[in-house]
Amino acid sequence: MSADARAAGPAGSGEELLALARKLVERAAPDEHVEVLLARGASTTVRVHDGEVESLSSADSSGAGIRVVSGGRLGFAHCGSLDPAVLEETLSEARDNCRFGAPDEHHGLAEPDGVPVVERDAWSDAVVSTPVDRKVEIALDLERRALSLDPRVSTARTTIYGDGWGESVLVTSTGIEGYDRGASCSASTAPLARDGDETQIGSSHDAARDPEELDLDRVASEAVERATRLLGATKPGSGRMAIVLEPRLAVTLLGVVASMLSGDAVEKGRSPFRDRVGEVIASPLLSLVDDPTRAESLGSEQIDGEGLACRPNPLIVEGVLQGFLHDSTSGRRAGVASTASAVRGARTLPSPGAQVLVMSPGSRGLDELIASVDEGLFVNGFAGLHSGVNPVSGDFSVGADGLLIRGGELAEPVRELTVASTLQRLLRDVVEVGGDLEWLPSGHAGCSLVIADVSVSGA
Repeated sequence: MSADARAAGPAGSGEELLALARKLVERAAPDEHVEVLLARGASTTVRVHDGEVESLSSADSSGAGIRVVSGGRLGFAHCGSLDPAVLEETLSEARDNCRFGAPDEHHGLAEPDGVPVVERDAWSDAVVSTPVDRKVEIALDLERRALSLDPRVSTARTTIYGDGWGESVLVTSTGIEGYDRGASCSASTAPLARDGDETQIGSSHDAARDPEELDLDRVASEAVERATRLLGATKPGSGRMAIVLEPRLAVTLLGVVASMLSGDAVEKGRSPFRDRVGEVIASPLLSLVDDPTRAESLGSEQIDGEGLACRPNPLIVEGVLQGFLHDSTSGRRAGVASTASAVRGARTLPSPGAQVLVMSPGSRGLDELIASVDEGLFVNGFAGLHSGVNPVSGDFSVGADGLLIRGGELAEPVRELTVASTLQRLLRDVVEVGGDLEWLPSGHAGCSLVIADVSVSGA
């Protein structure tokens, strides 16, 4: 870790936090290991409605999470302060909890594995220095733009500007030290489109490292389009057809798949992909990697939740399952090394999960994909995506709305329909991946998808 990576944040320096964490770790007894995670940050949220500020809030936060492992037992405690006396009490509480924990040979902290940190600068002085008046102006400006685009849109349910910065350190008695920091901002709106007695809502948002880089025109136009294109929507007939997903929805779908590729999900029998490493589980057109080292991503990280250097982890390559995501505990249970995929907050224990999902693009844009579909559905949004997926069997049944496709052209809007299949079949029936790779506000990077022969149930 370079000296630059420990440069001072607005609340202090990384060295200050590291010194606090080191003092606690030095208290480790000969028969125990101690891990200390310290974090702090601040955020601002501006909500506007009908040209007025509805609410403006700012908050500072700090906290610590301390793990103690001894004799195969695990103890954890957290607090909402960085006061040295409170941290000492939290360490004592973690030790007490350790005494009552059930022994498990797989409990333990991460060990250094020699993988170097891929340094990236996720900091933004612009986020920290932007005056509150300017943040309010951005929110009001976004609402004005959204309400000026279509006479059927005269109000928005909500329009929000938000930002935040944070820094954290992690130190362990096994020899790991890590520091990371970042800052970002976002803007979103949800306009209401009305035609007679009918009302439809759309939404869009953007995120950036600099408030002046937020694309307010795009956010406004996308949100209004998603609302107005559903006016007059009816319940369609039932049938089997191709569905087209734009990048944001393609990543949402693959995010559900990625959650089933965590070591915890596999160990607990909550994954239909268990024991399928090296097998074909998807179309050969589909490749997916979890890569938090990508500097283009707002979700990029230098270290995972246990202090190991982040690294790319291929999940699916040309349709073949490559492996699962592990933290140190799930890796021990599976008999493999951690993939540096531990995710956590200061007040939670680490668990394995995806951090930055990146799809491999094809060659054609979204308009060309739609033109290639004779009969299908362009999905505008899913409803109940997580509750509608069975994590054990992969059964998939979720609500949706969108536009029908006829002869390669978008046709009438439809709503109150159900898209049903299994995740396994959806992955295998991908017939084209778009070339429109898009880095999304979520931090993931997605491309449009065409999935053939999907059951769509309506009237």
